[in-house]
Amino acid sequence: MTYRSGFLPQPVVRFTGQRDATGDLREGFLTSFVNVSRVQPIQCIDEYGGILDGWLSVLSRLGFHARHISINGKLAAWRRRQVEGFTLRFNHLDLPLGDIVLLWNADNPTRMAVDLGTGLERLAWARTRLRWRELVFGQFASLAPPPTLDAVRTATLLLAHGVRPAARGAGGITRRVIGTIDPGVARLGVSSLVRASYRYWRLFGEPKVSWPAVTMAIEEELGI
Repeated sequence: MTYRSGFLPQPVVRFTGQRDATGDLREGFLTSFVNVSRVQPIQCIDEYGGILDGWLSVLSRLGFHARHISINGKLAAWRRRQVEGFTLRFNHLDLPLGDIVLLWNADNPTRMAVDLGTGLERLAWARTRLRWRELVFGQFASLAPPPTLDAVRTATLLLAHGVRPAARGAGGITRRVIGTIDPGVARLGVSSLVRASYRYWRLFGEPKVSWPAVTMAIEEELGI
């Protein structure tokens, strides 16, 4: 069943970003980011090549010259339960941008799909070559530690879509994220950073909860 296809901007929360020796996220990684993907069923392998070629054209229009794009990976298929596939990763110069995956049903290989994905923030980073913290957090980059900036940004996304802190389930993720905010740094309030994050997330879908309610929920959870 195909629910949506084409280029899809999807805000996501993931805890798999690479970290340095101190436990902080490395440059280029965030707990919450916008995954720009193209998910599409296909009928033959030629369509996979065509979609990859089309993506190179998109990158070219964004200012990434094709001679600076490299594609690498293994053509040996992997398997996860009923799905098989292989993954190719693409880079701009020395910076990984994303990947393109060919998937098929292990019992019926004619049922194929393509999943191409990249992070919007990472694309902006590769295009501008600005410092990562300034690119993502703007005027707030030097006002708080990166883990707090990342946590407020992520908590804003979750709370704005109605995922309130709870002991377990999705709400447990919100509580875990808010728990990494430095209470000392946040003691004067988090409304300015919440508003900035809220404006960004609103570009990709209308929130269910207002930004003042998001701010109040974060501050109540922190006990400030």
